[in-house]
Amino acid sequence: MSADAFEQRSLSAGIVGDAVKQVTRKVPQGEPPPWPANAELQVVGKDVPRMDALDKVTGRARYTFDVQLPGMLYARTLNSTLPHARIKSIDTSRAEKHPGVRAVHVLDRLLMAAELRDPGDEAREPYPIVRFTGQPIAAVAATSARAAEAALALIRVEYEPMPHVTEFEAAIDPGSPPVFPGPTEQQATAGGGGAAKGLPQKGNLRGPSKGGSRGEIERGFKEADVVVEGEYRTQVQTHTPLEPHGVVADWRDEELTIYASTQHVMSVRDEAAEIFKLPKEKIRAVSDYTGGGFGAKYGIGNYGTLAIHLSRKARAPVRLVLDRREEHVSVGNRPSTLQRLKIGAKRDGSLTAIELHSFGTGGVAAGAGVGMCHHSMYPCPNVSIEHYDVFTNAGPCAAFRGPGQTQGIFAFEQAIDAVAARLGIDPVAMRDKIDTRDADDVRARAAERRIGAEKIGWSRRRAPGSDAGPIKRGIGMAQSMWPYIVNSYTTCEIRIAGDGTVEAFCGTQDIGTGTRTVFAQVVAEELGLRAEDVRVHVGDSRFPPGPPSGGSRVTSSLTPAARNAAHAAARDIASRVAPLLKAPPDELIFKNGRIERRGDSTISVGFAEALRRAGIETLVHRADRRDDYEGYARKAGELNISPHAIGGVQFAEVCVDTQTGAVKVERIVAVHDCGRPINPKLVESQILGGVTQGVSYALYEDRRLDAATGVQLNANIDQYKIVGSRETPHIEVHLIELLGGQSSTDARGVAEPANVATAAAIANAFFNATGKRIYTLPMTPANVLAALRAE
Repeated sequence: MSADAFEQRSLSAGIVGDAVKQVTRKVPQGEPPPWPANAELQVVGKDVPRMDALDKVTGRARYTFDVQLPGMLYARTLNSTLPHARIKSIDTSRAEKHPGVRAVHVLDRLLMAAELRDPGDEAREPYPIVRFTGQPIAAVAATSARAAEAALALIRVEYEPMPHVTEFEAAIDPGSPPVFPGPTEQQATAGGGGAAKGLPQKGNLRGPSKGGSRGEIERGFKEADVVVEGEYRTQVQTHTPLEPHGVVADWRDEELTIYASTQHVMSVRDEAAEIFKLPKEKIRAVSDYTGGGFGAKYGIGNYGTLAIHLSRKARAPVRLVLDRREEHVSVGNRPSTLQRLKIGAKRDGSLTAIELHSFGTGGVAAGAGVGMCHHSMYPCPNVSIEHYDVFTNAGPCAAFRGPGQTQGIFAFEQAIDAVAARLGIDPVAMRDKIDTRDADDVRARAAERRIGAEKIGWSRRRAPGSDAGPIKRGIGMAQSMWPYIVNSYTTCEIRIAGDGTVEAFCGTQDIGTGTRTVFAQVVAEELGLRAEDVRVHVGDSRFPPGPPSGGSRVTSSLTPAARNAAHAAARDIASRVAPLLKAPPDELIFKNGRIERRGDSTISVGFAEALRRAGIETLVHRADRRDDYEGYARKAGELNISPHAIGGVQFAEVCVDTQTGAVKVERIVAVHDCGRPINPKLVESQILGGVTQGVSYALYEDRRLDAATGVQLNANIDQYKIVGSRETPHIEVHLIELLGGQSSTDARGVAEPANVATAAAIANAFFNATGKRIYTLPMTPANVLAALRAE
């Protein structure tokens, strides 16, 4: 679009019902007029039931595991039994002859792991070096899963064991066995991850990365009236979705169809095209339904690569779905961290210095950071950050709902509370003082703190450790922050048939968040229809490009493109119907299934009838996601990072048994903003899920490896403890409708901020209950009792 194709518009910005003002924005010509507040809309802002709910509860929804194709084969993977080894030989001959076996493939390239900067640092081997127990090596496709399993047992692998290290702190020691023999690099993938290029590496320690540092840290601490320090530890958390990773690969006639449980059909297609040297137009990726994805379900993965190779060899479709052990071990996790954090502040609470030395291990992968909260959440002139990746012989990390930020906020928001305690300032008042990053965002978070404090009963909060006896209760809070992200390559298409059928297309996917419903609501609002009148088509790479389901970016990316396409279709229809109604096109509005003249509902015609009478057979309109009206603070490939953010505040009420070390979270109050809530019930559902996942992280989840063998001891859904119905607290969700004047819908996501503050809020409530800080996650009885005994 040319530089002069813009116009100045006055738009509403602020909290609806509280502080809405008019702002001037530079808006691309052709953008729809701004919507009013949700209360004045017909479909948007309403609790429309999930459009796919009936399909899911009746079993009609087709997940990857449900895909059945003629002649389909079943694949299983062979995984390493050692944590570090060279593979001297692999003999698959017996497996190939086993009854029912149609193909065997040995993996020649490992995805998701860091790679040597100089391949010459390691002797060239015929097979990838084994660097963790459970690393995929080969796979077999057979006419039944039982035959494939039996064939796996016939494969002979000769290993040359190598020294290994699986424990985080042992790996930091310069004398520990190196996971990689030289410096490494790791590119980011569609799901994020990766690490800064060119960092020094000594042994298993890679770094430091100093992103976010500024000012003079020593001067900042000299100016401080109080200084607090703490060492915080967080554990490895595995993703554990209800539906494990899986694909059905169907390679026929030099065209490839991949049915995948994925968060991004486009990246599945693109990675397959790169690895198998196929044109993208020869590949189709499909994801009708995905049973959970928290950051690790991007691309094709090692399991997808194996399935595609097997399909090509067997000339038949191949299904490969991971079992629970493989799901825990090999496809990604939230990395563990060690954070040494020091904060200086003046007597009025203003921050003078933040110093962080952090270490994170993503096993054989880099990118185990602690987020951006330390340098971007609250203003501070002097910030020093040094982060190191620590390699271990363990499975790779991957993006996980608020990657890095969840670990970072656990430490940072506790440290802010510790500063408030030293200064004798109420924790809510402390944040009212220091939270001055952005005017509109600040007003939203101030309102959220006020609402949350009122709902939780903050005024009844007593001094830390006040309860007599062994059972102690406390209330705490923590603040959430996540970038407001927009995906550049998002296009929506609206097709309207002459009989009134409306279809909406986008190559995004619905991983259970309600994307189909939100898409339909936006289109229906513009066309004056009900959401159920719009047929939504997503989850197919042959549709117009859509955003990945990650980083809280789907709603912010999809809805403006959807509205703009529907608006173009509506104006096209209006221009054709205008002669029938003897009214100017600009005066025709779409409402309640009809097209009528603004201000005179007697001049109207039904939507479908209008199409018939105007002789319309088919209309097709497409629209791309345009840039936000204020632009972006930063662009990185397909990612556009707004200067604004997505916020939220969570309050927790806990009960601590100081004799047994048991912690029970009794109540969470979560107050959040996500721009304009397109469907408040779905937003609430997202927050309920994020809080529940946060409680599980805070109290229970913990991957445990055997140091001698590298075997995960709890790679199941029995010993790997996840919060259940009995442990889930009462959760109250309160939403703020925050207009920003940024796009034609002003909608943002909420998945990440719903999760990142929960553990910190629980930890601060623990301090209020006991008078002791809990520095280590998860809050198991052993960790709790150790915290209570600490000086």
